[in-house]
Amino acid sequence: MDKKIKSRIQKLEFLLKQMDKIHLRDAANILNVSEMTIRRDLNTETGSVVLLGGYIVRDPQKNSDNNNYQIFEQESKHIAEKMEVGRLAAELVKEGDVVFFDCGSTIPFIASQIDASIKFTALCCSINTFMVLQEKPHCEVILCGGNYSRNNSFLVPIQLKNELDVICTTKAFISAAGIDAKKGVTCFNFDEAKTKEKAMEKTKESILVIDSSKINQVQKAYINDINKFDRIVCDQPLPSIFFSKIE
Repeated sequence: MDKKIKSRIQKLEFLLKQMDKIHLRDAANILNVSEMTIRRDLNTETGSVVLLGGYIVRDPQKNSDNNNYQIFEQESKHIAEKMEVGRLAAELVKEGDVVFFDCGSTIPFIASQIDASIKFTALCCSINTFMVLQEKPHCEVILCGGNYSRNNSFLVPIQLKNELDVICTTKAFISAAGIDAKKGVTCFNFDEAKTKEKAMEKTKESILVIDSSKINQVQKAYINDINKFDRIVCDQPLPSIFFSKIE
């Protein structure tokens, strides 16, 4: 198979692990090719994805598992933005890094786009990200234990200490559901917020990863102030009101 076609098919397969379907137009925008190119890819390649009624879906004849989990209502939204955030963040992972991967619908887009040739260690607390990372041939994956939450694919610690307490990471990718110049960085879940805060304390560089739909949004669980993050990765530049908050 042509390497470019294979790469596009693999990206479509990854996207369909996160959602049930994706519109042909959206797929073309994400992959930066024409709709006709994707049609040709799917017509010439007998893979696990097919085009049905303008939507790309997993081939029902080759995918019998109907128990695919989904995280958050937002999982199938802002896919192009999350793909771009993932691309930018993935470029920050370097040889020998020890990286914490947060939970959330954006984080798998980072994991999926890390260069497969890079040797690094990954510490993660969600099943969906673990499933992506375990396919990286040179990635040593450590999964934080705890009580599994089906709502967000998150493992909530049930002990006073877990793997996050004893591993010092070089980078931590922290996701959020809202970022506001006055209220700071927030998410939906209080247990998640505790884990995010601890990950920031244990890492050398804390990196906030958000898509632009989260700007000027405030959710119930406070994570931290904006200026506590060493770097912010977003698909668009932040509004100028945020600049005074960021060193």
